[in-house]
Amino acid sequence: MTEAVTVLGLGPMGNALAAAFAKAGHPTTTWNRTATRPTPPGTTRAASVAAAVATAPLTVVCLLDYDAVRSVLAPAGDALSGRHLVNLTSGTPDAAREVAGWAADRGITYTDGAITTPTETIGTDAAMILHSGHPVALPALGGTQRYLGADPGRAAGYDVALLDLFWTSVAGVIHAFAMARAENIPATELASFAKDIAMLMPSVIDEHSARLDKGDHDGDYANITAVAAGMHHIIESAAARGIDASVMRAAHALAARAIEAGHGGDGVSRLTLELERASGS
Repeated sequence: MTEAVTVLGLGPMGNALAAAFAKAGHPTTTWNRTATRPTPPGTTRAASVAAAVATAPLTVVCLLDYDAVRSVLAPAGDALSGRHLVNLTSGTPDAAREVAGWAADRGITYTDGAITTPTETIGTDAAMILHSGHPVALPALGGTQRYLGADPGRAAGYDVALLDLFWTSVAGVIHAFAMARAENIPATELASFAKDIAMLMPSVIDEHSARLDKGDHDGDYANITAVAAGMHHIIESAAARGIDASVMRAAHALAARAIEAGHGGDGVSRLTLELERASGS
């Protein structure tokens, strides 16, 4: 028989995880703090966390944040002893390591993970799940599953970096359309040009990452001084239309610090080092 699984948390992602396990033939027990959350077909709802984890050697938890994870797991620590806990909650690397320590103290095998694709991908080839700490195979969840090493905070480290890229990019989309609308440019007319700009990002990512790993920040293609001038034009235009430009102002301030430090002729990859210098890392 396929191994039994417990899923704690029935938000959109937790629901998708439980449904995928049940569809793959795993006897699946679920629990959720709010009883009104729907239970996926083919799963069994437990009355408590302790009762839920007692039904299976593997428990998967997917909640809002690590504070919720700590709150939910605290009274069930003894019930989890000797079992495997896979935490697919999004959070910080330090929080992941803290929960890993809590688990180790109670004899719980711990895997920390990050799901980097939407709920509809779970159980399909499009899913992407990163994990670290104790390796685990979860074929029922589908897609690509990458083990990143024994450090339990490693997956969360990837997760926050990738979410940073995504949400900063979305913030750029939001601001760009506000700038366009201020000039009476219809959003749908800007959209095709915006998508062309977005197509440049893969090459930017490849070049930036290669320069960082090689320590080569030559500004032969686009230097920080020129980039800062372009940023200033955006800030001026936004201010003239009463549009908040705080995100671009922060980026411009970072470029200005690099210029003041004598790196104006370097490429933009130098700005990653400037962030590290400012943080003292």
